[in-house]
Amino acid sequence: MGEDTDTRKINHSFLRDHSYVTEADVISTVEFNHTGELLATGDKGGRVVIFQREPESKNAPHSQGEYDVYSTFQSHEPEFDYLKSLEIEEKINKIKWLPQQNAAHSLLSTNDKTIKLWKITERDKRPEGYNLKDEEGKLKDLSTVTSLQVPVLKPMDLMVEVSPRRIFANGHTYHINSISVNSDCETYMSADDLRINLWHLAITDRSFNIVDIKPANMEDLTEVITASEFHPHHCNLFVYSSSKGSLRLCDMRAAALCDKHSKLFEEPEDPSNRSFFSEIISSVSDVKFSHSGRYMLTRDYLTVKVWDLNMEARPIETYQPPGVHDYLRSKLCSLYESDCIFDKFECAWNGSDSVIMTGAYNNFFRMFDRNTKRDVTLEASRESSKPRAVLKPRRVCVGGKRRRDDISVDSLDFTKKILHTAWHPAENIIAIAATNNLYIFQDKVNSDMH
Repeated sequence: MGEDTDTRKINHSFLRDHSYVTEADVISTVEFNHTGELLATGDKGGRVVIFQREPESKNAPHSQGEYDVYSTFQSHEPEFDYLKSLEIEEKINKIKWLPQQNAAHSLLSTNDKTIKLWKITERDKRPEGYNLKDEEGKLKDLSTVTSLQVPVLKPMDLMVEVSPRRIFANGHTYHINSISVNSDCETYMSADDLRINLWHLAITDRSFNIVDIKPANMEDLTEVITASEFHPHHCNLFVYSSSKGSLRLCDMRAAALCDKHSKLFEEPEDPSNRSFFSEIISSVSDVKFSHSGRYMLTRDYLTVKVWDLNMEARPIETYQPPGVHDYLRSKLCSLYESDCIFDKFECAWNGSDSVIMTGAYNNFFRMFDRNTKRDVTLEASRESSKPRAVLKPRRVCVGGKRRRDDISVDSLDFTKKILHTAWHPAENIIAIAATNNLYIFQDKVNSDMH
């Protein structure tokens, strides 16, 4: 993450008019597929928008293709549970792509209660020349059919068809917070506040409960599950995080019900920092295995941590914005009153596991280079949304003296926040969701591309 990272350029942005922002337009999840050619977003209105990377231009063979809208469909609708008198929102909580097995693509999308498997296919040819049907598809008068002809396939405008293949319902009593596809490509798991279920992709009417932390008496409840993920290479291993800041690595070979973890990753709390808000800010909002499977990346309210699977006692790396960390700590009371303290920020690895990324307030997002220990703060804004615009590093100033482009911590806008981010699996291309806008940035390859 050298100079190129400090001068990222925008590949594309998909913006909607801020003056007409509705709750339904707010992006709630972002996910690249396994090749990075497709990018899916879900929003609070239950819609899924898929972007496809355009092929490289013949006129500029070294230029990177941009992402354009490929397909849009309504994944979930609002529902009402009459037994519990509970309204079920259509908001898309998570999207996960399945590894591609043939020409079609498949993805899982979930709201609070129901998971759906979608198949995305292309059609660019249509059959013509039927013997018993006319061009409009109506049956011909059989007396007019005097000869047989062989139907042929004729080219047509590309049509993307999205169809629901499976609906996995009634598996969760509480709100689903994460789904993860297993490396065996046959199963996936879904987690809510108190339970984790294992599903087979071909079976919708039953799932296996693999974690259950619900106490006999709900008054004894001390923590909830916040996120979970399968190991990228070992189909028997998975991790789940809790609201107490701990990570539990489980092995499905040990027992059918993984209530007893194989490893517990937990950092001892510093007594000097103990406060009313300690448990809230230590809650892990996201956990991601590295592509190598050796490390885990977690995000809590104030910090990003990297854990080694072979070392449970403490994280091997901890990243926090200098100054801003202390500033936010001093503002916890007002952040609690405004509910900002409960914001769930996500984190992401780059393709080589050498750089990590996470969102922040004021539409800032931060990158940390694990090798050089350098970090950079960038801003996703309308001012930088012109194609090929270069992003300038932003610096948050805590003290009285500040440079011309510095941002004072007192002027940070806590209503503008980047919760959802994704990194291309192989290239330095990132997707940033800022409220109802999606920004896609890529590294500056060379100066000729501007």
